[in-house]
Amino acid sequence: MTIYEVRHRTTYDYAFAASTARLAFRVTPLTRASQRLIAHKVDVTPTPRTFRRNVDFFGTPFTVARFDQPHRQLIVEARSRVEVSRRALDPEAPAESWEEAAAEALETRSLDADSPAHFIYSSPLVSLVDEVAEYAQVSFQVGRSALSGAAELARRIRADFQYEPEATDVTTPLAQAFAQRRGVCQDFAHVMISGLRGLGVPARYVSGYIRTIPPEGEQRLEGADASHAWVEVWCGPKTGWVGFDPTNAILAGDDHIEVALGRDFSDVSPIHGVVLGAGEQTLTVAVDVIPLAS
Repeated sequence: MTIYEVRHRTTYDYAFAASTARLAFRVTPLTRASQRLIAHKVDVTPTPRTFRRNVDFFGTPFTVARFDQPHRQLIVEARSRVEVSRRALDPEAPAESWEEAAAEALETRSLDADSPAHFIYSSPLVSLVDEVAEYAQVSFQVGRSALSGAAELARRIRADFQYEPEATDVTTPLAQAFAQRRGVCQDFAHVMISGLRGLGVPARYVSGYIRTIPPEGEQRLEGADASHAWVEVWCGPKTGWVGFDPTNAILAGDDHIEVALGRDFSDVSPIHGVVLGAGEQTLTVAVDVIPLAS
């Protein structure tokens, strides 16, 4: 178990004053079986005219803010204290086969937020691409557990894909990121989800934070931690949802802090909405994940 202080500061600078804006923020860590939100505060500059809190279908808290005064800069700073205690799993432990997991998902009658039925098919940013399914199939031999196959698939993506921030952006199609074998955590998560769904194994997108540890002898730089993305795979009714991080080839552990769940990035974007203005904008993000106790 680890308790973290998380600071997430997002700054938009506009070339010309924006006259009005309506934005949704998803910057509140989740409370789930493996994670508990202790305290949370969001400061927004300029002060919104309205500020309305809600929860989306998949259980992610979000806030909708409306601005009607001209502004050249928008700052959203979220501060959270969160406790993480995620169970350690052996990916080679006995578990349901991937064929059983796929069959159970198709037969489920539940349509609640946690149901695997929502995460079998294509979604706005995750298409089902034959080449991606074929790539995933290599890790899913007949009778292999969904847990073991997903762990191997995450390791293969880490080995076969190059982390290169300039290679893609949020609009890059999944098929392109897969073909060029380069991208960022969002791309790797989308590729893994597409491959799993192509085999009938339910998979969903998780956004949040990951604690980074500086090289030995070096100090942690302020703002140098990261927003992150990984995947949860439904490994069958007994094993349930398990997190896999293909960017780092590991299972999600106590260094992963969950903020939002969805079908893909379009469901969990930290800030999205409409801004009325002219000219270009620049985005600066700084994240600090500071362990307080463990």
